[in-house]
Amino acid sequence: MKPGPRNLITDVEGLRVGNADDGSVKSGVTVLAADRPITASVHVMGGAPGTRETDLLAPDKLVPAVDALVLSGGSALGLDAASGVANALRAAGIGFDVAGQKVPIVPAAILFDLLNGGDKGWDENPYAALGAAAWRARSETFALGTAGAGTGATAGALKGGLGSASAVLGNGVTVGALVAVNAHGAAAPDGVAHLWAAPWEQGGEFGGLGPVPAGAGTDVALSGGLTPAQNTTIGIIATDAALDKTQCQRLAVAAHDGFARALVPSHTPFDGDLIFAASTGARKLDDPVGESVALGHAAATVMARAIARGIWEAEGVPGDIVPTFRAHHGV
Repeated sequence: MKPGPRNLITDVEGLRVGNADDGSVKSGVTVLAADRPITASVHVMGGAPGTRETDLLAPDKLVPAVDALVLSGGSALGLDAASGVANALRAAGIGFDVAGQKVPIVPAAILFDLLNGGDKGWDENPYAALGAAAWRARSETFALGTAGAGTGATAGALKGGLGSASAVLGNGVTVGALVAVNAHGAAAPDGVAHLWAAPWEQGGEFGGLGPVPAGAGTDVALSGGLTPAQNTTIGIIATDAALDKTQCQRLAVAAHDGFARALVPSHTPFDGDLIFAASTGARKLDDPVGESVALGHAAATVMARAIARGIWEAEGVPGDIVPTFRAHHGV
């Protein structure tokens, strides 16, 4: 597997990503949209998720496709970002048609970034406006690191961020990942300038630092002084392979292995870890059962790389309460 031309989730043809953020609030929103509705499902592994409209993504539910997927900061307050996106979609005449009325389908997930040093004393919830702005900003290229939903994220004792990566399989199928890393766990062992995801790195995309030394990181903090709902890594795995909702859900399950490869520990009771899976349906599989194994492996690998890129690309800004990985290790 090699990365696509952009090494972004938008290497899946037809997908666009938009970011919007507020530096004073230290938070933001990331939106994945497509040229047309996309098949999608979801899988939750964390103990403290925050979501909107995820029930309808179950394989047995009526709605066949979604118009956009939203990743947002702001904890429960950030769910308002999906309303902003839905309003913008409706104004553009996009949505599920119900007797002539357009109802945009916009599932969303949020992460907790309310204690990161930003000004949270707003008079009006900013996330609806940020959601609409992110949808309007959608493009094939977009910023990583301290951007969009990753603007105020943290990972362990360091800054988190927004990451993305892609891979093109031997059969021509493209798989891409998009993730906002705000984990209780860490992307590297304490004091070690090597990222857990290093074995899957492509072309020095996150520093080319090499693998974690043997024996490093065998112990992890048992509590860290956190309470439930203060962390979460939320992501999207997408492909042009033609998958139905059941197959998308299985792809999301496989992609969670990427969390475990890149973050230690992952899927804790303090995290709301969640992955959406989306299919544009552009490329039919010759062997849907057999090829699903390669798809699942690609999903996990690409997600691990995206997480590491989010950490690597994070930038320090005034008012930060934790350093970036690169600043902390001088790399």
